[in-house]
Amino acid sequence: MKKNMGATDKLIRSIIGIIIAILYYSGIITGTLAIVLLAFAIIFLLTSFISFCPLYTTFRHKHQ
Repeated sequence: MKKNMGATDKLIRSIIGIIIAILYYSGIITGTLAIVLLAFAIIFLLTSFISFCPLYTTFRHKHQ
C-alpha cells in the first residue's frame, strides 16, 4: 500500500477518533449512534496509523 495521507490528515483523524472514544466510554453518547460513531473512530484511528485511506484512491483525481 502506498501512503496517501499527510500529517495534518492523520492528526485530525486521530483527534476525532480519540474524542469519539472518550465520549463513548464516558457514557455521553449511547445507543445506536454510539456504536456507529465508535466504528468510525476505529476506522479513523486505523487509517491514521497505517497512513492509508482506501476512499482516497477512489475519489482523488489523477494528475495528468
